[in-house]
Amino acid sequence: MSAPKISKLTALLILSISAHFAHAADAPARHAITHEDVWLMKRIGAPIPSPDGKWAVFSVTDPAYDNKEQWSDLWIKSLTDDSAPRRLTFSKGGEAGANWSPDGRFLLFTAKREGDEVSQIYRLDVAHGGEAQRLTTLTLGARSPKFSPDGKQILFISDIYPGDIDEESVKKSAKERKDRKYNARAYESFPPRFFDKWLDEKKVRLFVINADGSGKPRDLFTGTRLAELPGFGGSQGDDGQSLDASWTPEGKSIVFAASTNRNEAARASSFTQIFELPLSGGEPVQLTKDRHSYKALRFSPDARTLFALTEAEEPGKVYDLTRVASFAWPISNPQPKILTANLDRSISRIALPADGKRVFYSFEHAGLEKIYSMNYAGGDQREEPSLPTGSINSLNAAGKTLVGVWESSVNPPEVYTFNGTPKRQTSFNVEKAAAIDWQAPEHFWFKTPDGRSIHNMIVKPAGFDPNKKYPLFAVIHGGAANMWRDQFVIRWNYHLLAKPGYIVLLTDYKGSTGYGEEFARSIQYDPLKGPGDEVNQAVDEAIKKYSFIDGSKLAAGGASYGGHLANWLQATTTRYKAIVSHAGEMDLVMQWGTSDSVYGREVNSGGPVWADLPVWREQSPIMQAGNHEKGTGFKSPILITVGERDYRVPINNALMNFATQQRLDVPSKLVVFPEENHWILNGENSRYFYSEVQAWLAKYLK
Repeated sequence: MSAPKISKLTALLILSISAHFAHAADAPARHAITHEDVWLMKRIGAPIPSPDGKWAVFSVTDPAYDNKEQWSDLWIKSLTDDSAPRRLTFSKGGEAGANWSPDGRFLLFTAKREGDEVSQIYRLDVAHGGEAQRLTTLTLGARSPKFSPDGKQILFISDIYPGDIDEESVKKSAKERKDRKYNARAYESFPPRFFDKWLDEKKVRLFVINADGSGKPRDLFTGTRLAELPGFGGSQGDDGQSLDASWTPEGKSIVFAASTNRNEAARASSFTQIFELPLSGGEPVQLTKDRHSYKALRFSPDARTLFALTEAEEPGKVYDLTRVASFAWPISNPQPKILTANLDRSISRIALPADGKRVFYSFEHAGLEKIYSMNYAGGDQREEPSLPTGSINSLNAAGKTLVGVWESSVNPPEVYTFNGTPKRQTSFNVEKAAAIDWQAPEHFWFKTPDGRSIHNMIVKPAGFDPNKKYPLFAVIHGGAANMWRDQFVIRWNYHLLAKPGYIVLLTDYKGSTGYGEEFARSIQYDPLKGPGDEVNQAVDEAIKKYSFIDGSKLAAGGASYGGHLANWLQATTTRYKAIVSHAGEMDLVMQWGTSDSVYGREVNSGGPVWADLPVWREQSPIMQAGNHEKGTGFKSPILITVGERDYRVPINNALMNFATQQRLDVPSKLVVFPEENHWILNGENSRYFYSEVQAWLAKYLK
């Protein structure tokens, strides 16, 4: 897919935004970005529009370096005038899962408030005000509440322990576990852990309760054979398993997406199918009959179409595009109609305005994410007015309103409406952003020897002078199914990394998303060498293209898959004066056996580790240790950082890396964060991490 052409409207938007920032540039006292600027910027959650499209509710997190001082609350904003948003809730704990009643009077959310040991469902009367009413008091909590179409019932997710049949038995099981004299975890299926959590034996369930809180919650899965299958479950998240569920338009049943082969995760791809469950009870009916995965279920406003996002889960492949699927409702034909079959991009999200004419959606492309639309048949696909830079990171519709969050690397997130010309609705971060001396990334492309087009962005430091020479820091994204985006980033903020006087290079190597299915799949059987070669070529191309880059002062680094590649570069070349590796694998075999995800790694390498396939050895950084004696690798000073609670790339990789460097007498430093997981999420830890990175680069580049 070629880069989209710039329309007249887009050109006008570019001029408008340029004028805005030109005016900001005239303001006195613009300063180089600080860690405080990055960490304390307010974080805006996805706006949820009211049914008539006149209001939007969203979360605003007011960060702090001390987690005890951090606040997160719900705010509301009129979408029909320019009045300021107002705060709806006042609690440090924060709220999640906001959902409007059909008449727009009530708002549901989950929170852990005074007296709650776990999150419960609350209902707030938005129209008349007052305190929020707690609707549930379940031992294992409640999440993801949704009003029924008539507003009289609420669907939500909770959990039970194996063998439990009601809340009393759940409470008894919880007490038994709390009173145990021993402390042990036992597993008979994979995976035993996820990111930074050991998984437990709780089982996910769908419940309903009366919307006024009367009566007892009812488990819709009680007595069903489906829920007792050993492979039954939903997608795993920080708060436990989630079942993507929705009320049917008539409100007499529930549709949901669930897996029946989660217990095969160590040896097969897990897939989710669509089921329907009568509200009156009974066995769920499987509506789809394939091995695809479905999510984001939602009905058209006229109740005649069920839309979903789907992935083919093609056997033997490492990546599948996410496409838009539709079914005539009620479903009589289990075969979906794929509306974006001819679009070689993964769809991030869809939104359905009430006029019932078009589906709005967004997808990644070359560092950006914009809005597009098509008719219900999948035809007349076209680009809609969005901002010319940056990324959409949420999009919802109600009434005739499209509302979401837009951001760029120099414009922290704000709520926007997209009804024609995009309009900013909030200004939580605008003033702070205007005071920072930063520039939007510059984009460029190059061709690889095999003809592949590679997209890159460069970020310049504050006070940039094109007549000076700057060291280059090639920062490598994780994934690999990911893309560098023009967005405001907290964990590896481009401008904060560039601040000491570096040009930051961001390359979408093969395996990245945003460039089509074949591009993302191209790392199969070539997980590190090919991408590493393209990062090296990107560095060469940047040096040739930009005279202000000092080609004698190069560094590289990244996290997760970016850490894998950083280790590979350190093992295979000496061109980099310094390397930074966070959460990077050192041995493909060890990573396969200790990570919380194994089967995809096996598919990517062509077979199991015992199949004696060359990729397991030839593309493991540790197996390149002989390069040290040849003078072609394991020479560059390396900073190794890791979270001790990282179960995606476990700490044994970092320990092996450090042992290797010390064995070979390579300048190296290991920094372990005992309370962190795959990411560094604590403010003070983040500040320290950046200081360590900057000190390491300064030591070897300045």
